[in-house]
Amino acid sequence: MSKDYRTITQDISAYMRELRGLQPEAMKGFGTLAQSAGADGALDKKSKEFIALAIGIAQHCDGCIGFHAKALAGLGASRQEIAEVAAMSVYMGGGPALMYAADALRAFDQFATPAAA
Repeated sequence: MSKDYRTITQDISAYMRELRGLQPEAMKGFGTLAQSAGADGALDKKSKEFIALAIGIAQHCDGCIGFHAKALAGLGASRQEIAEVAAMSVYMGGGPALMYAADALRAFDQFATPAAA
């Protein structure tokens, strides 16, 4: 089964916009939390995105993998860095994490490669 992480993140984004219209305060709170947690601090944004990707793998969350792989591609992460995050995720999460670790590499490759015209 092949997953298209560009489509996955676009579809989720569309429904997140709908949720913002239906539940603006809750979604605003989540957005504030996401911005605060992801901001540079003792750890930089890139390090925090690696952590988020690892949690997405461990939680078997396609959307999380997509959004954080996209962010890491934009932050200049390398394929080797993604592979090392994936390996740590498999170490901590076993076989089920391996299935999503492979998907995380696929997602990164999709976002690191320019979209077809």
